Amino acid sequence: MFSWIGKDARRKKEPELFQTVSEGLKQLYSQKLLPLEETYRFHDFHSPALEDADFDNKPMVLLVGQYSTGKTTFIRHLIEHDFPGMRIGPEPTTDSFIAVMHGDQDGVIPGNALVVDPKKPFRKLNAFGNAFLNRFNCAQLPNPVLESISIIDTPGILSGEKQRISRGYDFAAVLEWFAERVDRIILLFDAHKLDISDEFSDVIKAMKNHEDKIRVVLNKADQIHTQQLMRVYGALMWSLGKIINTPEVIRVYIGSFWSQPLLIAENRKLFEAEEQDLFRDIQSLPRNAALRKLNDLIKRARLAKVHAYIISSLKKEMPAVFGKENKKKELISGLGDLYLRLEREHQISPGDFPSLKKMQDHLAMMDFTKFQNLKPKLLDMVDDMLANDIARLMTMVRQEEALMPKQIVHGGAFEGTMNGPFGAGYGEGAGEGIDEAEWVVAKDKPTYDEIFYTLSPVNGKVTGASAKKEMVKSKLPNTVLGKIWKLADVDKDGMLDDDEFALANHLIKVKLEGHELPNELPEHLIPPSKRIQE
Repeated sequence: MFSWIGKDARRKKEPELFQTVSEGLKQLYSQKLLPLEETYRFHDFHSPALEDADFDNKPMVLLVGQYSTGKTTFIRHLIEHDFPGMRIGPEPTTDSFIAVMHGDQDGVIPGNALVVDPKKPFRKLNAFGNAFLNRFNCAQLPNPVLESISIIDTPGILSGEKQRISRGYDFAAVLEWFAERVDRIILLFDAHKLDISDEFSDVIKAMKNHEDKIRVVLNKADQIHTQQLMRVYGALMWSLGKIINTPEVIRVYIGSFWSQPLLIAENRKLFEAEEQDLFRDIQSLPRNAALRKLNDLIKRARLAKVHAYIISSLKKEMPAVFGKENKKKELISGLGDLYLRLEREHQISPGDFPSLKKMQDHLAMMDFTKFQNLKPKLLDMVDDMLANDIARLMTMVRQEEALMPKQIVHGGAFEGTMNGPFGAGYGEGAGEGIDEAEWVVAKDKPTYDEIFYTLSPVNGKVTGASAKKEMVKSKLPNTVLGKIWKLADVDKDGMLDDDEFALANHLIKVKLEGHELPNELPEHLIPPSKRIQE
């Protein structure tokens, strides 16, 4: 009886069912967040509506930097292949945005055709007009790196007199659009060109809400000596600190990202380590893509909620008949006070509010009478999405990761250092002697034996207490020495013979030289006497 009464309530309580994370994100956006965005004209103020391609596309890497910092060369280095439309030179050669993507054959898709392709995530770039679209294209080529990620090359940011010339489109706004949708933003600097021009400063500020995606590369570092490199690094950190207002120090990768010989090779090991760190970061993007999209949707939902409160409050303050234009000016000038009031009333974090200046500029062009009053149902839907649906999608992300094979970027420059003697750390630290026929510890064993026999071994072995007296002289913490003991005590009898003692001292040396200890003893480090027993 009266079963219809609770139908809506029951439907609200039933959880949404999703087959995949991507499908879930699309469904949540279109059903719960998009209605709120459309009601309060979110797309006119902040960012165009998302489309299916935004949720389905591969991870994207955006390269940004002043002209001749090596952006295009960096892409060439990563994919180890020329791409259609590629131009490299000391002058501003790349004058277009180029989306380097995977395709069955080499080809270039012009911007106007690109923004009508529903399978590509660029349809909303149509809003920037022909001046931009004539400077935008997609270079497609069959390449293993591009099977996992897409790379966006950008025009060199201008400096000096050049930046006074108008590009014909809002360059910073285009980069902000990309920043919202890409998985990683790489800012490239030339070791000889650290000045941050006004245009570059505007670009970095436009990426204000995406600091978590930003990585900085100090390129062409092989062209200067160590002392100069230290000064350049310090100057770069100082310059960035004035623009990127975060308490954390931004990560800077130092190196020479191209396939030519190093000009000054004294920092080779540093450059190799830095390149490996950056490659690992890029390789992890496919694995973390779903989590990044989920995170971006949450950020967007929080901004949409705040925007709804702002617009509905402005509508509420507007007079019914007379004095609308004067009231509009008054409300725009007092927008900062409205922010503070909403912050107190709805317990909103100050960081969730949009830029005050940008919001005032947009509001000046709007008709306040067309704004909507607050609709709690729309806000409740978004709150339900954030409180319940997102939590279930988080669980699905982990499940999908477990079911899929390990997703990393393959091919190109990533293959060169994966295996073999040129892999990271190969033949160093605990890996020293991996290819040698003789036991690597043997060359220092006479020295270790002298110490061993001063410890009064019984039946050819020293006790843990005796070994400890010698091992603590290294000043390594007990946690590290305990791990070394476990690795060196190959036969697990709680004592060390001369071979095991020599091995323990070798591992101490490895640690003192700054290398990490292995979790299990590699085969080449097992003493020959123990191998025979096995």
